[in-house]
Amino acid sequence: MSRIHPNVQAALDAARDLRHRIADLREKIDGIQARRPSPSGAVIPEVDAMGRLTGLYLAPGTAARMSSPELVHEIVTAIRESAADAARQYQVLMDDVTPWENEPASADAAAGQS
Repeated sequence: MSRIHPNVQAALDAARDLRHRIADLREKIDGIQARRPSPSGAVIPEVDAMGRLTGLYLAPGTAARMSSPELVHEIVTAIRESAADAARQYQVLMDDVTPWENEPASADAAAGQS
């Protein structure tokens, strides 16, 4: 019967746990969406955690009611605020992540046993 050395098993367990933590974190990051309306409320962009524009809503008649510079200002302002909100959400999420070096070091503890 083949047995895995306790140090190897501890390393395998730590790697599996890390893969699960990374997958959970990626899922949370993928779920970040920010929708901050423009100053007039006529434009609402949707921005993801990486600051990418994923959607843009213009209230009916917005383009006809505003001049080009006004519309550009509304869109750019709303996208900037949404991107800043998404960045804040991302930072809060990352601040809650326990750094690897503060994790219980089962693999390190096992490695010290020989």
